[in-house]
Amino acid sequence: MHRLLVVLLAALDAVIAAAGGVAVVLAPLTLLWVVGFGSGADWATLWPASGAIWQLGHLVPLELTLPPEYLNVAGIDPTAASFTLSLAPLALAVFTALFAARSGRRAAQAGAPATGAATGVVVFTAIAAVIALTTVNDLATVELWQAVLFPALVFGLPAVLGAVVESWRLDEHGPIARLRSRIEHGTWGALPGLLVRGSAIAVTGLIGVAATVTGIAVLLRGGEIVALFEAAHVDAAGVIVLALAQLAYLPTLIVWALSFVAGPGFALGEGTAVSPAGTQLGVLPGIPVLGVVPESSTTWLLLLALLPVAVGVLTGWMLRSRLAARPDAARDHDGGLLFRLVLAVSVAVVTGAAAALLAVFGSGSIGPGRLARIGPDAGALAFTVGVEVLVGAAILLLLPRRASDDERREVAASVTPVRPAPPDPGLDTWRLLAAERPFSHPERPIPTSDTWQAPPTEPGEPTAAGDREHAHPVPVDADATEPIPGFERGGASDGDEGRRRPSVD
Repeated sequence: MHRLLVVLLAALDAVIAAAGGVAVVLAPLTLLWVVGFGSGADWATLWPASGAIWQLGHLVPLELTLPPEYLNVAGIDPTAASFTLSLAPLALAVFTALFAARSGRRAAQAGAPATGAATGVVVFTAIAAVIALTTVNDLATVELWQAVLFPALVFGLPAVLGAVVESWRLDEHGPIARLRSRIEHGTWGALPGLLVRGSAIAVTGLIGVAATVTGIAVLLRGGEIVALFEAAHVDAAGVIVLALAQLAYLPTLIVWALSFVAGPGFALGEGTAVSPAGTQLGVLPGIPVLGVVPESSTTWLLLLALLPVAVGVLTGWMLRSRLAARPDAARDHDGGLLFRLVLAVSVAVVTGAAAALLAVFGSGSIGPGRLARIGPDAGALAFTVGVEVLVGAAILLLLPRRASDDERREVAASVTPVRPAPPDPGLDTWRLLAAERPFSHPERPIPTSDTWQAPPTEPGEPTAAGDREHAHPVPVDADATEPIPGFERGGASDGDEGRRRPSVD
């Protein structure tokens, strides 16, 4: 594909990704402005509010300052008028990241991964800068460099990753192809591919487990969620906006569920803890979705820690299957034990690092004071997930592997000595055998000439060669005519018309 066309398509992808995220925020807010505020709505604040929520969804922290009139009506202490809101609705970031990865893959398929990824990042960064400059307001302020850099990273990193992965798979002549060839032909050439595959399986499995636990918790505690909705006393438009806002925080809740399943749990304020080992809660905000948080816990919930171990077992089984398809990697380095151990540890480390990154994205602040600490602890989650995945993966990877038929034959050929074939017996060998076993025949004398002819046959004696009169002379070695010591010649005794058997000393 022509490079200019790749640039145009990458720029279009960036525009669609940014516009889609803004539209997802702007549409429900417009509904709220029309239905909730009516004719008294201040439309000048619609765009700044939408831009601020879009920035928060792309990991940009907001500095909120509540107006004095709101403090008087709500009865809030003036010291709590200013606080940081940094707990991001990760659904917006996930949408942008998936769209960026798709754009990077398309650029790689077109043969210009670097051009496509760079164009998309530049265009999206420019859009983020425009949004930051046009949504300045006194209620929610941001740092300009954060408002530009953080959305650019949310789009840029997945775009580059998608381009690199697709180029690694398809490129045959570029720099990524040369790098792949150099790595794959090295001593540990199979390790990078297996590491990426295993880490992707483990991270995907953990997210799937956490999402399943979140869905089960919503079903089991649906009554509490409905009760909190009723306690909010909102109209139909408010219910829609509140439901959409909580849906935007669904990936954040999944990260919390992952930390709960793994063991460390998460916090809903300073001095609080929600984990299988115990729950200690204070006063919570009246957000309906927080109804899924259990008020107490039981020791049976500690069994949830087996789910990440099961994910590790699944990862180890799939990597073991890949190793069986590549026996050269499985047998390298001390029978493959060192290779498999390094692979299991590497997958656990990468998975733990990914869990820590998710914990950073899924934590933050939602208010002043004790509400400044919400979410899981990144270090504890990384360590716990890494250990659990390592245990599960090591169960499958480090167990002895049953050798295939081809490997058994190779081992047998390398261990069992090959016996040389016996040499063909020559004339000297037959002479030695004849000297050890002398014989005589009364009527078949030893030939004395160099030409041997078949002796005359007796009447009635069967022959295999037919008529002996027409036998052709056969040359005989002169040495073979010499008498062999130990041979005796004798005739038949008187009255004995049969043949005498040869005498052997």
